[in-house]
Amino acid sequence: MGCRQILLCLALYVVCTLSKPTEKKDRVHHDPQLSDKVHNDGESFDYDHDAFLGAEDAKTFDQLTPEESKERLGMIVDKIDEDKDGYVTEDELKAWIKKAQKMYIYDNVDRQWNDFDVNNDGSISWDEYRNVTYGTYLDDPDPEDGFNYKQMMTRDERRFKLADKDGNLIATKEEFTAFLHPEEYDYMKDIVVLETMEDIDKNGDGFIDLDEYIGDMYSHEGDPQEPEWVKSEREQFVEFRDKNRDGKMDKEETKDWILPSDYDHAEAEAKHLVYESDQDKDGKLTKEEVVNKYDLFVGSQATDFGEALVRHDEF
Repeated sequence: MGCRQILLCLALYVVCTLSKPTEKKDRVHHDPQLSDKVHNDGESFDYDHDAFLGAEDAKTFDQLTPEESKERLGMIVDKIDEDKDGYVTEDELKAWIKKAQKMYIYDNVDRQWNDFDVNNDGSISWDEYRNVTYGTYLDDPDPEDGFNYKQMMTRDERRFKLADKDGNLIATKEEFTAFLHPEEYDYMKDIVVLETMEDIDKNGDGFIDLDEYIGDMYSHEGDPQEPEWVKSEREQFVEFRDKNRDGKMDKEETKDWILPSDYDHAEAEAKHLVYESDQDKDGKLTKEEVVNKYDLFVGSQATDFGEALVRHDEF
């Protein structure tokens, strides 16, 4: 994605957040499903394959023999065993599954990386990001499109500094991923809440009242009667969003709304895979135990594991 396309996306984002939308806007961030397949091990292990490798990599399994699958699965086990103690724990398996499910995010970062790493040093400084994204716009005090790019840049800088854990204003690939996709990182979730509140809180009192909540989703213009879903949202606000019944949502109430504590599918799948493969029932897996159940993890289909391993190594 080129820098002009990125600016267009930012501009569209501002339009969506600063103008009154006519259709319902969903600001809630849910963890994606591990697979769109039915989880029924009695019929197939397709769900488990998607969960373990990510749906895109799992799609390429079609030609490997069982022997090749076992060999390459063993390579993956070495990657999952982060502390190199010879065992795969539920936590390690859970972390691997979560990473596999985020490959679409990492692919998005890869597509943008070279646009911003101007000096090709393997990192992106705030100056690089600012100059590429805003350089040609900040010199124009009265842009034709009317957007306040300085305000957008200030907001980006605040998020960039939070993503930059060591505070050197230089982002590694992982930090840049947190900058672009803050909802995916626990330490960035407060900024997601803050930015959401800034978008919706029109009177600037630091809270979201009922009118602001509805106004973010729906405009009465040209529509004399509210749709049923708007009435339902009003009830949701009163009954569930505004937990302390003071007529507005504070930071914690907003966080509960947009970042709900969903059922942890990755944790459940990790427990399932360990339970099905743990032959000696010690609560952890050896490489031999995983490979013995290779059909549960990867089947005897083909994939380019080399690409999958390289992509996992990058993060």
